[in-house]
Amino acid sequence: MKHGMVYLVGAGPGDYQLMTLKGQQYIRLADTIVYDRLADSRLLAEARPDVELIYVGKASSDHTMRQEDINQLLVDKAQEGKRVLRLKGGDPFVFGRGGEEALTLKENGIAFEIVPGVTSAIAVPAYAGIPVTHRGIAASFAVVTGHEDPTKPESTIQWNHLAKAVDTLVFLMGVENLPHITGKLMENGRCGDTPAAVIRWGTKPEQRVLVTTVAEAAEAVAKAGIKPPAIFLVGDVVRLRDELAWFDNKPLFGKRVLVTRAREQASALTSELESLGAQCIEAPAIKILPPEDEYRALDDAISELSSYQWLVFTSPNGVDRFFDRLWSKKLDSRALAGAKLAAIGVSTAARLQQQGLRADIIPMEFRAEAVVEALEPQLNAGQRILIPRAAVARDVLPQQLTKLGMHVTVAHAYRTVQGEADGAALAEQLAAGEIDIVTFTSSSTVTNLLDLLGEGGAKLVAQTLVACIGPITAETCLKHKIEPDVMAAEYTIDGLAKAILEKSKE
Repeated sequence: MKHGMVYLVGAGPGDYQLMTLKGQQYIRLADTIVYDRLADSRLLAEARPDVELIYVGKASSDHTMRQEDINQLLVDKAQEGKRVLRLKGGDPFVFGRGGEEALTLKENGIAFEIVPGVTSAIAVPAYAGIPVTHRGIAASFAVVTGHEDPTKPESTIQWNHLAKAVDTLVFLMGVENLPHITGKLMENGRCGDTPAAVIRWGTKPEQRVLVTTVAEAAEAVAKAGIKPPAIFLVGDVVRLRDELAWFDNKPLFGKRVLVTRAREQASALTSELESLGAQCIEAPAIKILPPEDEYRALDDAISELSSYQWLVFTSPNGVDRFFDRLWSKKLDSRALAGAKLAAIGVSTAARLQQQGLRADIIPMEFRAEAVVEALEPQLNAGQRILIPRAAVARDVLPQQLTKLGMHVTVAHAYRTVQGEADGAALAEQLAAGEIDIVTFTSSSTVTNLLDLLGEGGAKLVAQTLVACIGPITAETCLKHKIEPDVMAAEYTIDGLAKAILEKSKE
């Protein structure tokens, strides 16, 4: 029997961008991914469409699958000849039980590879502005489990040595045992007034930091209601947080933002907002699909490209789908040699530039009326204009160009339909005040989100800060009695992020 291969991969401390390149590469190759609670779901977006995903839980005191069963699962899947990736929070060999999994694989003759991850023992304090070592303050640190094997007859932690011998102590998974941990430290000589910190969901936008002392930590955590996952850090380095805190000082830190763009496009806005500290909830309200005519109108237009004097692109999606069809006909940008190009928006123009083309016209204002105004001086009566665009869009542009005596062809390059977001779950989050900002990047994101939310959806959205990419999207909000609070000055993703940032400063 030919066995497969198992990769024991550390997913890092929480921020999905701290995943290693090798780990990301193996996610893309895996036939089966076995993952636990601390692995960010966005890492799984890198996986193949046909990948087998198996969730095994591993929350504190609430394991979906016992460790022994996980070990056997890895063996069983590898014996099916599969490439199996075990995705674990942090590092597999730092209290990740990766050693147990590797030994089981070894016993069963299964080949394996270890891919280290960025351990939370160092990364989480760093995101809280606390270095585990610092010249003149801490020359040593220790990483200690805060949750020993409950089947052991007695603790193997040598508290009498640990309490005073190491400058900085980092306890992983120790929040629920704080009374025991702090008691043992003080019993063995660690001063009760030693600075301490509890950091929950470190490196993630929902990070929470509680600065306390060894003596007061247990009571302070209980009072604050802090639950796992969290680390407990002890040492004088905690004092450096006052000067070195950076992550939770970001301007949008703690803000929960709903991103309603199509899944394949959401990452651009999410990245912009998360770089400002926001916690983004990606809930695609729309999905991009081929037009219902299966590109017949667009293909017909492409077959007559030489007869058009102008091509007008209204969105990056239109550019992408147009060139996909152009390539399918074994053509490239040379086929546009006789035509001039107009683009609504710098993002659309940038997408043309990726094809080696420069837009002849980019109106100052990114809307159809401004395109007509910019085009009019350069048009001659009777010219042919092709507009590859969404199946459902405003008719202002083709109507006004027709009034100017142009022969306009509108070819559907794509259509937007309702996305796959869980409307009921979103409605619950909005009703509970768990979303601070709702972003809309097109009229279709507005209408489709409201359809997903169902009755009363507009009122729920109106309770948040509503951010629109431009005036057309804002008008659609107003039609549904939703008053936009933010509108981008430049109708782009960058412009929307900047507008949200400016609003946060008020």
